[in-house]
Parts: sequence; structure tokens; C-alpha cells
Amino acid sequence: MDPNVQLMIYVIPLLIGFLMVLPIGRTIFASFSGSIPTMGSERGRVFIGLIITCLAGMAVSFQTLWISSKISEGGNFCASNSILSCDDVIGNPEYNTDPFFGIPWGGIGAVVFSILLYLTYSSSKEPNADWASSYLKYGTYLTFAGFFVIAMLVYYEFEMGKICQYCTTAHFANIAAFIGFFRLMRLNESKEWNTY
Repeated sequence: MDPNVQLMIYVIPLLIGFLMVLPIGRTIFASFSGSIPTMGSERGRVFIGLIITCLAGMAVSFQTLWISSKISEGGNFCASNSILSCDDVIGNPEYNTDPFFGIPWGGIGAVVFSILLYLTYSSSKEPNADWASSYLKYGTYLTFAGFFVIAMLVYYEFEMGKICQYCTTAHFANIAAFIGFFRLMRLNESKEWNTY
């Protein structure tokens, strides 16, 4: 399967999740509230969108980790002569691992999105628990910290003159997750949290 076509497996759910966490999602997904009652509330819709976003981010991060492993074994996945070449970016040993522990960025992304998924899912199941507001804050802070990592990785891509479309998808998932966590954190602080 063409790598760019395969990328749509991650991009399409990510876009759906992103639209669900935005305020415009109320209008776009209003028709689903009859069959999925949770979608009838702002809190429920944003939680569902955030869960989808975290799943897509985790999946694409695992994909980049797999690409990294495949390249280290001498294979290739999406090499091309164009500016879009995940093999050139992920296969670059100087830039593909974090500077402190030497862990591939795909592995770090997979762990972070797994943590974000845990924070989201557990908060969605017990939205009025004492710890739920803390979890939403942790998710907001963690995704905000991800902006600094994204800036560094985009700088690396600029240095190489190549763009990794899989990495960019993971970066977008972090941005979408930040919006979702931030909206839920603000909603949790308002009287609308328990409005159905």
C-alpha cells in the first residue's frame, strides 16, 4: 500500500476527532446526538473527540516507531525524491532520537499519547471525581509542553530540507489534543460541566 494512502488511516479519524473538540463540532455532529446520547452534551462530544484524537496520535506514533525500526534494519518505507520523505527524516540517526536518552521520537510519542488517552478515558468515565479536574490539567500541561518538542522537530526537518508526513500528523494530533484538554479544563471550571 502506498505510504501516503496508508497515512489516511490516521488522518481521517484525527480530523474527525479534531472537529469534535472544536466549538463548531456542536453543529457538525448534532445529528449524532439521537443515536449517541453522549454527543448531546458539549462535555460528551469533546471527550469522544479527544479519545479519537489520542488514539489516532498513538497509532501514528507507533507507525513512526515501526518505520524507524524498519529503516535501522536496512529497509525503506516512504523514501522519495520530493520534500515529503519520512524515511529521510525518521532514518536520520542524528535527529530521530531524543538528545537525552536516545529514545526514538516515535516511541516517546506513543507513550505520551497512551498517557493522554488514559487521562481522557478515565476522566470521561468519572467526570465528577475529585481527580478528574487534575487529569484535565495534566493533559493540558503535557500537550502544551509538546509544542516545544514540535518546534524542535520542525527545526530538524527544516535543517534536513525534508518533511515527514507521519511526524506532521503526530504533531497535529498533539495540537488537537491540547485544544480538547484545554476546552474540557475550562468547561470543568464552569457551571456547564454537568449540563446535558
